[in-house]
Amino acid sequence: MPDAHDLLFRTLADPTRRGLFERLCREGEKTVGDLTARAGVSQPVVSKHLGILKQAGLVRGRHEGRQTHYSAQLGALSPLVDWTSRMAASWESRLDDLEDLLKRMDQ
Repeated sequence: MPDAHDLLFRTLADPTRRGLFERLCREGEKTVGDLTARAGVSQPVVSKHLGILKQAGLVRGRHEGRQTHYSAQLGALSPLVDWTSRMAASWESRLDDLEDLLKRMDQ
């Protein structure tokens, strides 16, 4: 089973899925029909991508009558936020070391 980072990166690597997720983040809850209207792909394709987003925990579906309303689950991004924070800290440390080295070389 892939770890959380791999699953999230793979899921969001697809531009259509990423676009659907971003739209749900910006605009809030939407039905498949609402999402299809501006997705540039067919309803079955949107449904397939929503299923993959749902498996990754990035969206949640809420049934109301015959329609499912999807919403973004921002908490699912926490493994990526943690990872990017660790990477940023690592690079900041390396850049600080480089700056110190360059200062010593100038003296």
